[in-house]
Amino acid sequence: MQAKIKEWGNSQGIRIPKELLREAGISLNEILDITASNGIIMLSKPFKHKTLEERAAEFDGRLNLDGEYDWGQPVGKEVW
Repeated sequence: MQAKIKEWGNSQGIRIPKELLREAGISLNEILDITASNGIIMLSKPFKHKTLEERAAEFDGRLNLDGEYDWGQPVGKEVW
């Protein structure tokens, strides 16, 4: 895919198709890291730690902080 650099006010910019953003998992108004090296410009999503609420939401609001956790069968020289 190719894109043309255009003037955008006092800067320059390119338009990125929705399909390409969706494929990359990037949403509208999301902040991206930009790096340039050897003629290549790279856009990437910065790493973001999840909040406790976001982590709890992944487990239907239950964090299961008490009790034991089943790590599965031993696979090495673990002592059980």
